Amino acid sequence: MGATAKGPLVGKKKKSEDFPGAAYGFTHPVSQVLRAGRGFSLQDADPGAKPGFPGKKSDGRKALAAADERLDDLQERLFAQARSGDDPARVLLVLQAMDTAGKGDIVRHVIGTVDPQGVQLHGFKAPTAAEKRHDFLWRIERRLPAAGMIGVFDRSHYEDVLIGTVRSLAAPEELERRYGAIREFEQRLADAGTRIIKVMLHISPEEQYQRLAERLDRPDKYWKYNPGDIDERLLWDEYMQAYQRAIRETDADHAPWYVVPANRKWYARVAVQHLLLEALAGIDPQWPAADFDVETERRRLEDDRDVD
Repeated sequence: MGATAKGPLVGKKKKSEDFPGAAYGFTHPVSQVLRAGRGFSLQDADPGAKPGFPGKKSDGRKALAAADERLDDLQERLFAQARSGDDPARVLLVLQAMDTAGKGDIVRHVIGTVDPQGVQLHGFKAPTAAEKRHDFLWRIERRLPAAGMIGVFDRSHYEDVLIGTVRSLAAPEELERRYGAIREFEQRLADAGTRIIKVMLHISPEEQYQRLAERLDRPDKYWKYNPGDIDERLLWDEYMQAYQRAIRETDADHAPWYVVPANRKWYARVAVQHLLLEALAGIDPQWPAADFDVETERRRLEDDRDVD
């Protein structure tokens, strides 16, 4: 995919113990094959590809189900570790995409498999009148995940540069200021213990057409259809240019961008799942030690049973 296909994919395969996805059918770490690093070209990225996963749809579905337990375990460890005060680590998953690309699908099929008490989900719509009285990051700051949580942004602070660019809602100098503010903001989050995963679900205009047509063909999908989606679709090239700039301006090792091919829903699900798995495995959360004497409490419990 773009620049990444010329680098990390060349050479020996990773051993299965080197990265979580090896046990589920991936040939290379997802964070490696989907990273939009230096020189990345969105124009060259194939929305129908499945980088790092040679299997079929049925294999992808099996891999998704098989890794659910591992993701749930790591999420619970992260949550428990923070409750004990041992570590401020948390994860922030940012989902950006054109309409119909599958953000809600990721929330249901990936995030929905873990304990909801460890997840903070927020969808950002157009700013309210009250929010417009503040800087654009004000409403984002208020929704950041707490320690031990997986935070999920369905759209995010990037709307303020993407739409601001495409719809000419902000002057060029204001856009430059916003990009600088985003870089500082994400550096601050990373320094405070937040593992940032920024995902662009990359869909083709042809696939979007099919998904929009399905919504118009099925009465049970009407509620998902928004006439405004067509207005945004007419600006497809402008949005792709805006995404390219956003990636170029803000991709960093502490806040990487991953461009996930989204024409195949099953691949997008399993890819994002494994981005989360790799991030959590990198944090390596541990069960907190007991802050009480285990044997004493066991004796007390047995004594209580004897009394009953």
